[in-house]
Order: sequence, then structure tokens, then C-alpha cells
Amino acid sequence: MARAIVNLPASAKRGEIIEIKALAAHEMETGFRRTQYGALVPRDIITSFVCTYNGVEIFSADFHPAIAANPYLAFSTIATESGTIACKWTGDNGYSLTESVAISVA
Repeated sequence: MARAIVNLPASAKRGEIIEIKALAAHEMETGFRRTQYGALVPRDIITSFVCTYNGVEIFSADFHPAIAANPYLAFSTIATESGTIACKWTGDNGYSLTESVAISVA
């Protein structure tokens, strides 16, 4: 079951620095482990993360097999206008998960 949590303030003053915390529930598989019969377990990881603020990219990251399961990210941006902050995770085997949160800027 794919699940994501994005945490940020519901409101902020214009120009204020806000912290965004994002977590995706995903059991990462590096592709280097073997089964009890010696066959490689296929790789299944999140490969990228992109966060947008009203459609403009504000943060991105590329992940590699060494990333932990359920990757957690925390980063900051400046509150400029009311709108939507959307976080998107993509990965192997067609994995795609998007979570959006509204922010009100006064």
C-alpha cells in the first residue's frame, strides 16, 4: 500500500521561511540481495523526488540503492503566495506517488 505524508504549516506570513517534511512508505529493495535459492531479488527503489510550489520546482533529489526504506526528507522554502505544495516520488516498476498540501500566505 503506497502512502505518503507531507507536513508543513497550514499558513505563513509572506517572506517567512517554512520547513517541509516529506515521507513515503516504501520497502526499498537494492537488487543486491539473494533469495534462499540464490536468485537475485529484483531491485525496487524510489529513484527520484520532486517538490513543487504552485507548479514551480523548489526541491528535487535522486535516490540510489543505498537509500533507506521509507525515505524521509526535510527542507525549507520561502512562503511567497497561497497555493499548493506537491511532492512526487517515482521509482522502479512504475511506482509513482503524489501528495499535495495547501498553504495560505498572508
